[in-house]
Amino acid sequence: MEDQFIKTASLIGDPTRASILWTLMDGRAFTATELAVSVNTSPQNISMHLGKLLDANLLCVEKQGRHKYYRFSNKEVAYALEAMASLVPKPEILSKNKPEKYPPIKFCRTCYDHLAGKIGVALTDSLLEQNIIKENNNAFEISIEGKKWFSDFGINLEEAQKQKRIFLKPCLDWSERRNHIAGSVGTLLFNKMKNEDWLRKTENSRAIIVTAKGEKELLKYFKIVV
Repeated sequence: MEDQFIKTASLIGDPTRASILWTLMDGRAFTATELAVSVNTSPQNISMHLGKLLDANLLCVEKQGRHKYYRFSNKEVAYALEAMASLVPKPEILSKNKPEKYPPIKFCRTCYDHLAGKIGVALTDSLLEQNIIKENNNAFEISIEGKKWFSDFGINLEEAQKQKRIFLKPCLDWSERRNHIAGSVGTLLFNKMKNEDWLRKTENSRAIIVTAKGEKELLKYFKIVV
């Protein structure tokens, strides 16, 4: 286990490979050419780095027509990277009287396929305060009241439990240093809010825009003031 950990840590620690993994946190699949442009390296170099990440089972590749698309081999890779990012020291706030400014990526963003940032953590806090979810031994579980709430909200928990992935778990938010919701439940919540135009993705960024409708609905269901 120690040897495997050292090997994985050294793979991720390379600046180019770290940039590749951070780019894939967007949740989309990328071609080698797109990744080369994104991390500012040559096609030959990107091929070598992608090969190492594939060998370590951190990435997988899917072929569609003439193109090959790279993505995380599983969602746990994204969770681990988000937790690692929380180790980055927070910048010092010069004045305690001056409120912290939230750039878009810290205010509301995607963490692979679920919601993160200030809004993602506030959403999780609200679900805990309303006893929709409960925290137990550093894990999240849905309460009896929560099962009815999700059903009324339009989310089918039975279908979510059938998915071959983690159902519900806390994910350490790198900008807030607290947990937001991950797993299939987190993905379903984000997709519902996106599909109903509470939230909108921005081009070439993980930052998420909260719409005017989203402001009203977040206040109504989660007591979140945007």
